Amino acid sequence: MASENVYVEHCKGVNGLDKVILREIRGSSAEVYLDGGQVTSWKNEFREQLLFLSSKATFKPPNAIRGGIQICFPQFGTIGSLEQHGFARNRLWSVDRDPPPFPANTSHRAFVDLILRHSEEEVKIWPHRYECRLRVALGPGGDLMLTSRIRNTNTDGKSFTFTFAYHTYFSVTDISEVRVEGLETLDYLDNLKNRERFTEQGDALTFESEVDKVYLSTPTKIAILDHERKRTFVLRKDGLPDAVVWNPWDKKAKAMADFGDDEYKHMLCVTAACVENPIILKPGEEWKGRLEISAVPSSYCSGQLDPRRIFRSN
Repeated sequence: MASENVYVEHCKGVNGLDKVILREIRGSSAEVYLDGGQVTSWKNEFREQLLFLSSKATFKPPNAIRGGIQICFPQFGTIGSLEQHGFARNRLWSVDRDPPPFPANTSHRAFVDLILRHSEEEVKIWPHRYECRLRVALGPGGDLMLTSRIRNTNTDGKSFTFTFAYHTYFSVTDISEVRVEGLETLDYLDNLKNRERFTEQGDALTFESEVDKVYLSTPTKIAILDHERKRTFVLRKDGLPDAVVWNPWDKKAKAMADFGDDEYKHMLCVTAACVENPIILKPGEEWKGRLEISAVPSSYCSGQLDPRRIFRSN
């Protein structure tokens, strides 16, 4: 189908790795690497990069790529027996030629379906069989949508438990001029204080030091305001009750080999996740999670979004 080539291009990326480029008519684009099923680029119609990707990111499988949107499954963070953030971000995904049906009213033509299945080697460290599907779609207005479906395909009758996250690195102009709205007064677990539970105080979140917090029972909509660039990122999520906010600040930035010493000033991770209450799937059961992110001018006021952009839960 000739029109597909306008919106979806399969090609080679850094170090000859397979990637898919999604494009919309107005000029927005996204890039997805099959290694890790990872979105590494999202640009608006002005070709401005909206996601942070470290200048020191290594495109050397099985190492994860530092930046973009990492798929964390079946474990987020270090709470569990697996490597940090699980193995999905280190595995090679395949293009899904037979994806499950999506709602017929979706008008997206720029999308790709990926799938990750268990490997016999992997079963040794996580003894379960599964199908993890991911659709990455670029909307006509440049919104980026990720939909994940995870199915338990165990044949031994066993359920499995997992946590999940879209570990998203946003590009910001100056972290000291950024604030996050939507997490006020919520409980959170502070990873810098042994996951001790606190309640957020005051107004919107601002940043002047290292932060690594898991906010619990968060609203379906969160906003990141970049004052200097007069841009607001709006996250809408479904099936992902938690939100992780992370910036390594200067000392940890210098300790990471794949992260520039001063790059912490230009990024912020706000991650839609399901962490506090792990998901349990019986054989044959499926879980679905969804994230939609858009970038709008900062004349945006909380709760006053264009009604045409309101998150659709179907």
